[in-house]
Amino acid sequence: MSHPHPELTAPADLAPGGLRITPLGGLGEVGRNMTVFEYDGRLLVVDCGVLFPEEHHPGVDLILPDFEPIRDRLDAIEALVLTHGHEDHIGATPFLLRERGDIPLVGSELTLALLDSKLREHRLRETVHHKVKEGDRITFGPFDLEFVAVNHSIPDALAVAIRTGAGMVLHTGDFKMDQLPLDGRITDLRAFARLGEEGVDLFLTDSTNAEVPGFTTSEKEISPVLERVFHESRQRIIVACFASHVHRVQQVLDAAVEHGRKVAYVGRSMVRNMAIARDLGYLTVPAGVLVDAKELADLPPERQVLISTGSQGEPLSALSRIAQRNHNFVHIEEGDTVVLASSLIPGNENAVFRVINGLARWGANVVHKGNALVHVSGHASAGELLYCYNIVKPRNVLPVHGEIRHMLANAALARATGVPAENVVLAEDGVVVDLVDGRARVAGKVECGYVFVDGSSVGDITESDLKDRRILGEEGFISVIVVVDSVTGKVAGGPEIHARGFAEDDSTFDDIRQPIIDALDRAVADGVADSYQLQQTVRRVVGRWVSNRHRRRPMIIPVVIEA
Repeated sequence: MSHPHPELTAPADLAPGGLRITPLGGLGEVGRNMTVFEYDGRLLVVDCGVLFPEEHHPGVDLILPDFEPIRDRLDAIEALVLTHGHEDHIGATPFLLRERGDIPLVGSELTLALLDSKLREHRLRETVHHKVKEGDRITFGPFDLEFVAVNHSIPDALAVAIRTGAGMVLHTGDFKMDQLPLDGRITDLRAFARLGEEGVDLFLTDSTNAEVPGFTTSEKEISPVLERVFHESRQRIIVACFASHVHRVQQVLDAAVEHGRKVAYVGRSMVRNMAIARDLGYLTVPAGVLVDAKELADLPPERQVLISTGSQGEPLSALSRIAQRNHNFVHIEEGDTVVLASSLIPGNENAVFRVINGLARWGANVVHKGNALVHVSGHASAGELLYCYNIVKPRNVLPVHGEIRHMLANAALARATGVPAENVVLAEDGVVVDLVDGRARVAGKVECGYVFVDGSSVGDITESDLKDRRILGEEGFISVIVVVDSVTGKVAGGPEIHARGFAEDDSTFDDIRQPIIDALDRAVADGVADSYQLQQTVRRVVGRWVSNRHRRRPMIIPVVIEA
């Protein structure tokens, strides 16, 4: 099994007749999925998603894949294939289209409809769409694509088989093998087996649940739990889930009808996505059950159900505002039931538990994955992955979609089914894999980092900026203003010291004022006249004092003014 190393060099030119695979996101993380395939000088991109920021990304709204490795080759892109409609697979598409607006977009009906609403928000209207469904086969340049139905936590997900002169690649996208799905659309294992008979040279498999033994629980197992929640609740019920989880919303709507309750959506993305799903026939809304959220408030609590966004504790989501009691018209009352019907995305645990504690403080009964079966994963567990390896019988395997531990577990499963260890390639974002003469090998590495979206700016925020923000948030800052006589070099005013998030009492700094003056005098006596160097002198003196006296490392902002 090949392991990527930081010292990998830039890849050499692709061998004639070879296929190059470059993951730009999604390998080593849960989200930001994007993989580039290169054959005969042309490119095919599969997925273009976002990663949601964690607590150590203060002020960041979204994290994008790094387009830099393909920026000078955008005109070589034949198509962008989108496996399904989750944000971590389609969310960065508008940002790619800003760089080249006529890239053909390929996906299922629901996937393209969800993407369309996103593109309209970004004022991108003149885009090229190719709607496909399972069983379809379509060619873009040297890439012959065949689409296969897969089951996931959003309808209309597809795997894609990519045939080139270098061999066939089968990319599962996100998938599981629920045998009793709510919509009756199962993962097409017959197609997987047929492709395996033809010969899959490289199998890219979803790793997210590879550490979990057995088979992923069926969505239908949740219905009895929701039924019990509805049966036992005497007041309002709020269900929080992903704004794209059509199956979960369907289960809640059905339970509401059964118990004589009305339902309202809360959260802009929930309202938008469920309207799209209903219009396309993926969501069945019984007559009379759905009302506007403000109308719902006029009904008695025992007849109310709210379906809300915010199951990941996002600070600005509907559920977070409800937990903080600053939502416009939803106020938690003693005895309300809140169901968090989603998994915990790694890194969001603290935010989610903050919301749970906030809701519990106001008297809500909070039902979540930790105390009831109110969510099942959308990803294949180890038993399902083993099954797939056995029927596909791939020559080479590249685990995708997951953190390092997930991909390592997936690689071990592939080896257990007989894939030779040297043909199981472990890569991370930016690690280039070449498929040449039926063998997949690491060929090098391209520079590939995080691209941060902060408000309206894309890519302007660096890791250094985030480090400064973290220091400001955790350690506070101290500003020191000193006026220096431009003729004598002596301190003529100050030092004036202000602090925030460190110590609000100015007397705290009495002991450091004279050492600052003495250090500046010594610097001037040594011939230092440049204001930048004098500022550095102030920073060193104050930094040493703060570290020794207070064991803190605040941001220090020195200002030296010549007068």
